[in-house]
Amino acid sequence: MLQSLSIRNVVLIDKLDLDFQSGLSVLTGETGAGKSILLDSLGLVLGNRAEASLIRHGADKLSVTASFSAPQPGEALAGLLAENEIDCEDELIIKRSLTTDGKGKIFVNDQPISVKLLREIGKNLVEVHGQFDNQGLLNPASHLGVLDAYGNYADLLASTKQTYGAYKEARRQRITAETDIERAKTEEDNLRHWVGELEKINPEKGEEDTLTARRLELMNAEKIIEGLNHAYGLLTQGSDVQSSLRQAQSAMYKINDMVGGKYSEIIDDLEQAMIETSEALSAIENASENVSMNTNELEEIESRLFSLRGLARKHQVGVDDLPDVLDDFKQKLSNIEFGEEGIHRLRQAEEQAKLAYLKAANELSSERKQAALRLDAAVMAELPPLKMEKARFVTVVEKLPENSWSENGFDSVCFTVSTNPNSPQGPLNKIASGGELSRFMLALKVNLAQTSSVKTMIFDEVDAGIGGATAQAVGERLARLAQGVQVLVVTHSPQVAAQGNHHFKVEKSTQDNVTTTCVRELDNAEKCEEIARMLAGEVISDEARAAAKVLLSA
Repeated sequence: MLQSLSIRNVVLIDKLDLDFQSGLSVLTGETGAGKSILLDSLGLVLGNRAEASLIRHGADKLSVTASFSAPQPGEALAGLLAENEIDCEDELIIKRSLTTDGKGKIFVNDQPISVKLLREIGKNLVEVHGQFDNQGLLNPASHLGVLDAYGNYADLLASTKQTYGAYKEARRQRITAETDIERAKTEEDNLRHWVGELEKINPEKGEEDTLTARRLELMNAEKIIEGLNHAYGLLTQGSDVQSSLRQAQSAMYKINDMVGGKYSEIIDDLEQAMIETSEALSAIENASENVSMNTNELEEIESRLFSLRGLARKHQVGVDDLPDVLDDFKQKLSNIEFGEEGIHRLRQAEEQAKLAYLKAANELSSERKQAALRLDAAVMAELPPLKMEKARFVTVVEKLPENSWSENGFDSVCFTVSTNPNSPQGPLNKIASGGELSRFMLALKVNLAQTSSVKTMIFDEVDAGIGGATAQAVGERLARLAQGVQVLVVTHSPQVAAQGNHHFKVEKSTQDNVTTTCVRELDNAEKCEEIARMLAGEVISDEARAAAKVLLSA
């Protein structure tokens, strides 16, 4: 819901701060007073195009700030804000500014955003309906979602979406398998050659690292043996390390009794050192015996590495990936040999998934048609008081061709109207005139208000060209609509204005050759006087005031 609107330097508006409440708010004023400027300003924070020509003469910058109530968890707007990491706990504040050089800034709860995102947010905040509006309900692409929200069959929608996803996946698997088999057949000879080539060399995971390490060892065999021999000599030649350790241990034995066994741990350490030295000598001897200087083995390793790396380059993979490449080629050959059987199973699975989707989509379509009948009856009931008793409203639900099926089922939905008994039905936005269109929209909105996620609706002169009882009926329906959502209406009709819970008057004044538009909320006495002006014109008579009181008390 729109809570407040602050405008600075927009066309004729210098400075304006407005607070809004729930219910029906009406805006009235003389033609040219600036009511459209107010809507243009609100449009800026909803994502409409910003032009430097909107900046008030003499100012270098305009700004508009609007405050909306925070969306509830689970609502589409809440998801959109979360997706874009915009925090919104208490309220949603949108601020947009524009300078004379055309540079603008947009902030949502102090976070900068793009115009594109602002438009997406705006669609979830406010709906604007005017005589020539071609969005929302006038856009046939929206009719399916509108009918589904009205019908309230979320379980069927979810089932249809789930079965369509399963059908689409089954179809993808079948098409992929068929494509793979056809491709494999065209390269069958190559596949058999590649499999034979890879099977002959029989690559293993990690083999390249193992062979590389062994190759390095063979290439340095002489240096390795020389190093082992040197280490062995250091431990055994000259002053024998083991002999020295035994002598040290004997010396410690002789003095250990003198200190009451205090050096027993040292003696044990020397014993352990002798054991480990002996083990080290044995290990060096074994290592020396195992060092190979076999030049044939080195040649074989180098030859195998050359072959493995050549195959890896050929198939554009790493050496470690060659076993996987072999398995893949084998699988493709297997698909060729046993593919038809697999394709048959995939076709069966696809057909079963399609039947499940059709079952869900048929149930959904049936519910849609029932919802369409209910909506048609509800809208038709609204038309006679709006002086459109000869008009017909029909929701057309038709089955789409298979290539247009989707997770939403196989229906197309279109709201159609005819304005005269003998005229054919046609799309809502093509058949109705401006005044008729506004009343059709109002009749629809009265019935759809409870299913709309948008909390604020604005009607711009939907009462144009009507008066008397028809205008009274329009006002009553706007008031009824405002019981479920916040409604703002720009009107020249006293019958509509009298229905408002809150009344704002737009006025224009000139001082020192500077024209300014201001807006103020009227109290009850002022409201009565304004409605009397709307009835009588420039000179307000007592009869007009009496008529205004009657309208307000109706």
